[in-house]
Amino acid sequence: MEQKPILEVKNLQISFQLNFGVNHVIRDISFHLNKGETLAIVGESGSGKSVTTKSILGLIDDNGAVEVGSCLFRYQKDGKDIEVDLLKCGKDYLQKNIRGNKIAIIFQDPMTSLDPTMKVGNQIMEGMRDHKKVKSRKEAVRRTIELLELVGIDLPEKRINQYPHQLSGGMRQRVVIAIALACEPDVLIADEPTTALDVTIQSQILELIKDIQKKTGVAIIFITHDLGVVANVADRVAVMYAGKIVETGLASEIYYNPKHPYTWGLLSSIPSMSGQNEEILSIPGTPPNLIQPPKGDAFAYRSDYAMAIDFEEHPPMFQVSDTHYVASWLLHPDAPKVNMPSVLQARIDSYKKRGDTNEQSHFTGR
Repeated sequence: MEQKPILEVKNLQISFQLNFGVNHVIRDISFHLNKGETLAIVGESGSGKSVTTKSILGLIDDNGAVEVGSCLFRYQKDGKDIEVDLLKCGKDYLQKNIRGNKIAIIFQDPMTSLDPTMKVGNQIMEGMRDHKKVKSRKEAVRRTIELLELVGIDLPEKRINQYPHQLSGGMRQRVVIAIALACEPDVLIADEPTTALDVTIQSQILELIKDIQKKTGVAIIFITHDLGVVANVADRVAVMYAGKIVETGLASEIYYNPKHPYTWGLLSSIPSMSGQNEEILSIPGTPPNLIQPPKGDAFAYRSDYAMAIDFEEHPPMFQVSDTHYVASWLLHPDAPKVNMPSVLQARIDSYKKRGDTNEQSHFTGR
């Protein structure tokens, strides 16, 4: 029997009531997360990535509302299989059973995630006391030291008695990850966890997240604006634009057989790490105003490949393979044949020709 996804979002629509109108930030999106895998949700700032994942935990602002949709979460409690629609659960249920316990989140800035007045050890132990019912402080300390070792912090016996300001930025982010792992969650949401870090530390944190997943089996949703960041991390990728998922597939399909013009733009804007002098392209224009969403394909106004129908109707999801789907009229049987930008095609061809076992590393240099 085929195993059901641990998390399944269907037809989600979210809007925010503003003084000057209703902002339709999430416009009918669906995706799933399988046990033990990493799904990267990628798109420019404002595309709806963070709002989507925050809605799963009931963390959207008070002026935000889920208009339509469901979010089925499947987990075990006391040996029983449980399936709940998180969008229909009350905040008390989410706080007691889900947040931090079954689904944990890592935010991008550790200094706003950590309490500057509390020692880091106490902050890690806080979740254990709320959800894991540890028997004694001694047991909590032991578990905290193990977590700090797991996230690669040296001298953990010393660090548990330090305050956040006494740690480096990379160490603070590792503490935030330790807090997220304290209750052994089934799902970990990483919301731009490396944005505030320099490139070297960013690479270390990404490798750490990969290593933790191998050791714990946690399923991960990784949110980022940069396709290059998740090239070595993601199993599958969902590309978001203007509140919609426009392309989704295995990481290899997105990086080496992209079909949507927006995905072409994102990949073409990543600097090459091959050492060759390659042209870097940018996406012209800006995302649309979602208070008055475009009638057709929201990306049409920024695309060199837009056809008349793009301004009239939003495209359905066309199937490229069993795992690869694209919302673009370019995949309609009657559409003219269009190739990806020659710069991107040449780069992909070059990487394939080399026959590297980890081709996606060319997008990151790692």
